[in-house]
Amino acid sequence: MSVNTSNAYGKISISDLAIAKVASHTAMESYGIVEMVSRRFTDSLSQLFKKSAGGRGIKVTTSGNRIYVDVYVIVKYGVSISAVAESLKEAIKYKVEVFTGMIVDTVNVNVIGVKL
Repeated sequence: MSVNTSNAYGKISISDLAIAKVASHTAMESYGIVEMVSRRFTDSLSQLFKKSAGGRGIKVTTSGNRIYVDVYVIVKYGVSISAVAESLKEAIKYKVEVFTGMIVDTVNVNVIGVKL
């Protein structure tokens, strides 16, 4: 799916993959995040055969002009998981809203594991 909007210049359509890439890039820039992980094992297998894994660890759902983002990450050992998750939520919400001009309703951070 994609997010659609229009303004004085015409109709704008932003794909979920583009939003996922922005969210993924933002997550990897955040302090305490080691890597993005796939939600299921079958997702990992499908990522092996794709050329680009731009949206790995990100699930974007759009409904009308609202955006819902689920993030699956591994955090660094020794950091406060709740602080890293809250910081990641705010960063993704801000960057995606600036990128799309739409409202990000929720960002769910799922910590899959901890790594040194």
